[in-house]
Formats: sequence, structure tokens, C-alpha cells
Amino acid sequence: MTREEAEDILTEAGQAQDDAFPLLEAAIACAIHDRPFRDPSAVRTLAARAVERLRERAGVESPEEALAETLSGELGLDGDLMDEGDLEVGDIIAVADRRRGLSAVLGVFYIHAGLACGLNVQGVDFPGHFLLRVDTREGPVAIDPFSQGRLVLPSELTRRALRAGLTPAVADRLDLLMAPINRRQSLVRLQDLLFIRAIRAGDYPAAEGAALRKALLDPSDHRPWLDVAQARERQGALAGALSALDQAKTVEGDFQARLRQVRERVRLRLN
Repeated sequence: MTREEAEDILTEAGQAQDDAFPLLEAAIACAIHDRPFRDPSAVRTLAARAVERLRERAGVESPEEALAETLSGELGLDGDLMDEGDLEVGDIIAVADRRRGLSAVLGVFYIHAGLACGLNVQGVDFPGHFLLRVDTREGPVAIDPFSQGRLVLPSELTRRALRAGLTPAVADRLDLLMAPINRRQSLVRLQDLLFIRAIRAGDYPAAEGAALRKALLDPSDHRPWLDVAQARERQGALAGALSALDQAKTVEGDFQARLRQVRERVRLRLN
């Protein structure tokens, strides 16, 4: 698959309704867009195996136990503590091969398998760390795909929220801490994390790619185009930065004053 073909898939995914968003295939397209011409068959094989094994467990175990035992216990998916600075930990093709990666990438396999088996598994945009919300008969619970799918107790959620800088009034609100996000938002969060890491590493072409993928996946949000513009500006591609800002102008929203300021700054550099 070429980068252009991957962009076509991401563009189509961006137009899909939230409840029909093709999470696994969009995640594969994101990886190919970053590094084209790779074979994604290992991703699909692992995902199919996860569905097969989870379906056998789901009828006899609780949803959270079945997910953890299948995805981590049997298939070996776990967080990568040693290579957090490596951008490959956010690449689903690389993660399928090494079975180690970022929480948001591991979550793709959890969510895909859970939905295929009739479980309600959603991402949680928890501050500083991607978690999963799983509906059970006793109510929703949080699990951490980065830590072998283990259960995260409410008290631990509160402690993590306080460490992340949330106020005590917010940190005690489990309804806020476990508010679910849809599949599109889960994948956009991953690309946003890759963008931030690439910017910090000074890898502006990689940052531009991650920002562009965000823009394609969620065409209703103008902010990814501002990130594209930032990455292009740092590469000295000022005309490209202005083009990205023009794209942002086509998205509805109350941000035109800020956009004009950014565009004027880039235009002055270009002139």
C-alpha cells in the first residue's frame, strides 16, 4: 500500500459515522501512511486470533477478565516500558510483531475484539494515559491495556487524576474520569500523542504526518490543520503551512481570530 492509498482510506474513514468507524483498518492505514509498502497481515492475523479466543472466554468469564486473559495472557500484548521514546511503539504493524506498545495502540486490539464479541469496550481519554472502559453487570470498570489489562480501581483512578494535576473536585468524579470516547477519538488521540512526541524529538516530517492523519480522521475539527501548519513551518515549508491554515478556515468553528493571527505570522515570514 502506498502513502496515497493510505490517505484515501483515512479520508473515507473520516467520512464514516462514528458507530461505523473502521478502527482496525484505519489504524493500519495510519501505520502505512507513516511508513509505506509494509505488510499488515500480522495485524489482521493477531486481531482475528483475539476475536476467536475472546469469543471462547466471553461466555464463561466476566468481560474484563476475558479481555485481560485473552489479549495479554494468551496473546502477550503489554506496554513497552523500555522504548517509550521509540515512535514504533505507536505503530500497530510494529506492535503486532513485537507484542509491545503504547496503551492506545494496544487498545485498538482490545476494542476491536470486544466489539466483535458483543462486549461494550470503549476508550477513556484519561489525563496522561489511555485506559479502557468495559461495561459489566455490576457497572462500568476501567482496565489498563498497558499493564496487562489489569483492573484499575476507583481509588487508583483518583490518585492518577490528582498526579495529573486535576483538582480534587474533579478527581473524585468517576463519571468524568471514566467518560468514554468513540473509536475515532481513540485513534485521533494516538496520532496526537505521536505528533507531540515527534515535535519534542525535532522530527518535523513525522509530526506533519501524524497531524495530517488527525485531520483526515476527523474532518470536523480545525485544530489538526493548525498542527500541520506548525510542523510545516518548522521545516521551513511556509507555503505549505499557509495551505494548511487555509484548510483550517474551511472547518466551521469559533476560532477565526486565532487563525488570522497564526496565518499573518506565517505570511510575514514568507514575505
